[in-house]
Amino acid sequence: MGKKWFVLRVQSNKEDKVKSDLEKRIKIQGIENLIPKILVLSEKVSEIKGGKKRVAERKIYPGYIMAEIEVDEKGEIPEEVWYMIREAPGAGDIIGGDRKPIPMKDSEVEKLLERVERGEEKPKAKIEFRRGDRVRVKEGPFENFDGEVEEVLPASGCLKLMLTIFGRPTPVELEYWQVEAI
Repeated sequence: MGKKWFVLRVQSNKEDKVKSDLEKRIKIQGIENLIPKILVLSEKVSEIKGGKKRVAERKIYPGYIMAEIEVDEKGEIPEEVWYMIREAPGAGDIIGGDRKPIPMKDSEVEKLLERVERGEEKPKAKIEFRRGDRVRVKEGPFENFDGEVEEVLPASGCLKLMLTIFGRPTPVELEYWQVEAI
């Protein structure tokens, strides 16, 4: 016997509701030892909406949640857990098979959990620009200059642009929210 992580298919945009419903059912049935953790994988993303910078939470895998489940000697999910999950509103099936779904590899679980923890630390910039996009600078010393995106730097939330200044192409690095698509 041991705990393994499984991926559950759920209705898209209902991940948090299904998670909370499953947690209530687990508590009512007193099987917390069989399903100790349920996770909705999400990350914080900073974006500009209506000229204001805000941090939003975005699902990493919409339509899926992860659950740590105690399996028996054969590697199967106990019947009461199986039926409780299948009967939960909004929950679909467990990925990878009927009565003996395939658990996630430990290395995959570690990577995902690490990614979620890193996401807690610092919101990631939601940059919607690509190399070659035409943009106009809307703020800062190069305001109203037009240019082209040369490189997107998601780690720093910056764009490397090629602006034409005094008739010459000039490389400039600006934060993504200082420009707009044209």
